[in-house]
Amino acid sequence: MSDTRAQTTTPEAPATALAAPATVPGARTPAARTAPATPEAPATAATTRPTPQQHPAPTVLTPLGLLTVLLGAALPLIDFFIVNVALPTIDHDLHAGPAMLEMVVAGYGVAYATLLVLGGRLGDMIGRRRLFLWGLSTFGLTSLACGLAPDAGTLVAARVAQGAAAALLLPQVLATIQATTTGKRRAKAVSLYGGTAGISSAVGQVLGGLLVSVDLAGTGWRAVFLVNVPIAAAAWLLAARTVPETRSPHPSRVDGLGTALLATTLITLLLPLTEGRAAGWPVWSWILLAVFPFAGTAFILVERRAERAGRTPLVPPSLLRIPSVNSGLTMIVPFSLGFGGFMFVVAVALQNGLHYGPFAAGLSLAPLCVTFFLASLAGPRLVLRFGRRVVIAGSLIQGTGLIALALTVYAGWPGISVAGLAPSMAVLGLGQGMVLPVLMRIVLSELPVAQAGVGGGVMVTTQQSGLALGVATLGTLFLALLPAVGVRDALLTALLSQLAIVVGTTTLALRLPRTLR
Repeated sequence: MSDTRAQTTTPEAPATALAAPATVPGARTPAARTAPATPEAPATAATTRPTPQQHPAPTVLTPLGLLTVLLGAALPLIDFFIVNVALPTIDHDLHAGPAMLEMVVAGYGVAYATLLVLGGRLGDMIGRRRLFLWGLSTFGLTSLACGLAPDAGTLVAARVAQGAAAALLLPQVLATIQATTTGKRRAKAVSLYGGTAGISSAVGQVLGGLLVSVDLAGTGWRAVFLVNVPIAAAAWLLAARTVPETRSPHPSRVDGLGTALLATTLITLLLPLTEGRAAGWPVWSWILLAVFPFAGTAFILVERRAERAGRTPLVPPSLLRIPSVNSGLTMIVPFSLGFGGFMFVVAVALQNGLHYGPFAAGLSLAPLCVTFFLASLAGPRLVLRFGRRVVIAGSLIQGTGLIALALTVYAGWPGISVAGLAPSMAVLGLGQGMVLPVLMRIVLSELPVAQAGVGGGVMVTTQQSGLALGVATLGTLFLALLPAVGVRDALLTALLSQLAIVVGTTTLALRLPRTLR
């Protein structure tokens, strides 16, 4: 079903219209004899001739092009987590303090989540390849600014700008995949994207720990940002040659009011939750939380009114009524919340409780990375055969991994080695890798190509908001319990809380489509 719509809504559709009139002048068929008014034929052809901004030949994403967009997708996802293991060093060098350190993480995450849907809409309008290149350029420049920041305030400002650049970059990846692939190639590409999205968070912490430990040329924590610059430059050069340009065949203007209300909704929720604890829950944090439900309600009403009036809202409500989109996004929220909270809590617990160095803390997640990626590769075949049962099985395996990790912590603390954590981490990654990539494919399975950018933006916004909420909720719970119960029991509480979330996601999996078409 999704493939049929994809073929009829791509920007290249006018090429088909050109093919039919081309045979009219010289054809000796009954149709030609019954329609002698041949002067009208050129006019028809003229009206369907592609504009210079359209490509008359079908656009296909080559394997190198797919690798390039996946590299572009990995950069912003890695950078959300790469600073976790570098925060103690940043605090020591810049005398940042807890509140400013929270802003180093939250400033990036809030700007990123707030602008993702707008980035997807802009890609639909002016070209996804163009926005992808702009995003890579600005991401590289803002990474350089982060790496050269002389003080904590400058670092926070550069991180906010880096998050905005990531919001331009990431939505174009899914939209390009959706617009340039079909059938099995699309299924494989989306699964690879899901695998990239999942392991990037763990790879970020592994890479961050390695870079901080190696201390390249005395750069210390700055290397976690500076490493992005050559990677972004290489990705830009590859993208300029290998990524085809696509855009929506019926672009519309940006929904300014909807964009402002969505930004207000996300900021009033994410900023106080991520920054409030470190700042001592000041009055402004409670005011923002009080504004959140009103901003969210206003956004929903404005978007519904715009769609009823025939305008194009930022997030079309009809998009969210597609069953695969609705059920998939509903499950992505709690999954991402648990995942984001887990990555943050584990990074802190391993360094502060088990006294791992940055590299050992990152290395402990390597088994999770490997099994997650292997599961994501097997996803396309498994989901075609077993449908939503793959997600249910993945959730159950993830729960098993959490129980195994909790038992390891309970029995072995504080003498747990990196090798001792490996079995439970491997099981956990296997389960997560069977869930997230399949969920992403489900969300995109019935999405019209004309809405690929906004649909991808909505999905990634949902995922990113869930990750930020996980850090805010499970992270805050863990840090609040530390003084009273210690690292081990605070970690166990966070793990059992995530297990309860996994039980909820397993139940929500029953709402997913039974099979994928």
